[in-house]
Amino acid sequence: MTDDTQRACPDMRPVVRETYGPGDLGGHPIFAGGFINFGYWQAVDLDLPLHEEQRIRSQEDLYRQVLAAAGLLPGQRVLEVGCGLGMGCALTLREYAPAMVTGMDIHPEQLRRAREAQADLLRQEPQRLRFVQGAAEEMPLAVGEFDAVISVEAAQHFPDLTAFAAQAARVLRPGGRVAVASFFTVDDAPQRPEELAKLLDTFANGLDIARPVAALSQAFTGAGLGEVRVESIGAHVWPGWDRWLSRWWAPGTWPRNFLRAYQGGLFDYYVVTAVRGR
Repeated sequence: MTDDTQRACPDMRPVVRETYGPGDLGGHPIFAGGFINFGYWQAVDLDLPLHEEQRIRSQEDLYRQVLAAAGLLPGQRVLEVGCGLGMGCALTLREYAPAMVTGMDIHPEQLRRAREAQADLLRQEPQRLRFVQGAAEEMPLAVGEFDAVISVEAAQHFPDLTAFAAQAARVLRPGGRVAVASFFTVDDAPQRPEELAKLLDTFANGLDIARPVAALSQAFTGAGLGEVRVESIGAHVWPGWDRWLSRWWAPGTWPRNFLRAYQGGLFDYYVVTAVRGR
């Protein structure tokens, strides 16, 4: 049941179009194994030399954290918003025995790469994996279609968290759960965006949007979702990410400022979950 339907490309911000299109962020060696996330490093000994095996483990473990938070059970249907190359979709199929996994991304180039990267799975599991094009704020999917909606390190790009929350609530079945992993500011202090822009190029150029984590939790509540929970996992993200970045960048260079921003209390990494009422 592969979905090769070609839709008009939804509006996307130019910096997102470039970064995930011609820029091909996922092609950088910092994102080993085809994943594009900072990783969850709890199971990795950061005092030992890091190799690609440990890096891939960290990225897989971030998905495992999110899928566990979503409470995904065998035989259920799951949507990943911002699926990238579909590596998380493949892990979900491999380890969680869902009935169906849908990977959705706004960028047609990412979907092309996903279909290439997962070509074998698409042939082997045509009824259980599909990729569709759509924006987080305007999902081309049916009401109540999914038991779980997940998003791993994509929400920092979403221009409208309120619209995303409304769409997640719409496509979830009653009792379904949404789980989002991303980085947000720790509060709504008005200087936070400027502070992060001074430290990190991705905030300066607008790729990442500085918003408080409460903006997402309140958006979920406003969309009628309940049992909203916010969990900080930064202690298991930022030190490992910085340790991995040290292979390419020296202290004081802008990529190393992710850890600095976290240690300075400007932002953190969170898993945010909510449930659609029955």
